[in-house]
Amino acid sequence: MQPHDFWQELHAPGTFDPVAERTDFHVADLPDGRQLQLPIRVLPDGGHALASLIVNQASFTVLDALAETLAKRMAAHDIDVVAGLPTLGLTLAAGVARALGHARYVPLGTSRKFWYREELSIPLSSITTPDQEKRLYIDPRMLPLLEGKRVALIDDVISSGASIVAGLSLLMSCGIEPVVIGAAMLQSDRWRDRVDLGDKRWSEKIIGVFSTPILEWSGSGWRSRPS
Repeated sequence: MQPHDFWQELHAPGTFDPVAERTDFHVADLPDGRQLQLPIRVLPDGGHALASLIVNQASFTVLDALAETLAKRMAAHDIDVVAGLPTLGLTLAAGVARALGHARYVPLGTSRKFWYREELSIPLSSITTPDQEKRLYIDPRMLPLLEGKRVALIDDVISSGASIVAGLSLLMSCGIEPVVIGAAMLQSDRWRDRVDLGDKRWSEKIIGVFSTPILEWSGSGWRSRPS
């Protein structure tokens, strides 16, 4: 496949063997059995890799399917408002809010507007941009939309857990405790220890559309690393 061909099509259940070794893509199964091909990103050690998802490069068909599936999985939490994490989480959060029948959502951001307040921000790091120093902000004008509401916090992928922890920390500092946390992809289990470092068992509130493992090189292809 060409790089721009990924994330464009959902395949019928059973199209691919999800546990077969491959050199170029990993297969993720959605809850209804449909399958999505994900490109493989090799980690610096050369012997391990991860499956990748970039939702703002996905076709609208794939994005809508991910958002609608996540909305259905979170619907039992009776969500009043969806908050999205930058950057790619905003794309998914908007789709989830629409799928839930909401008229809007609340975007968190890394671009500081002149009316933002520094105390309504927190440092933010990302596994995909580790060398960029950023802060995560909430627009003070958006707080009334979140205060006293049943909030869902959305990111595109939960991998190391750094971004979701920053989002949770920011919301909690504003007196807002999300009732559920959602993502399209839960990338391995590396995030669990980080999100549960404090006195909250946030991992119990996390819902994903699908999960992907750490992959290891077998000599002829990439396979799921034994847990």
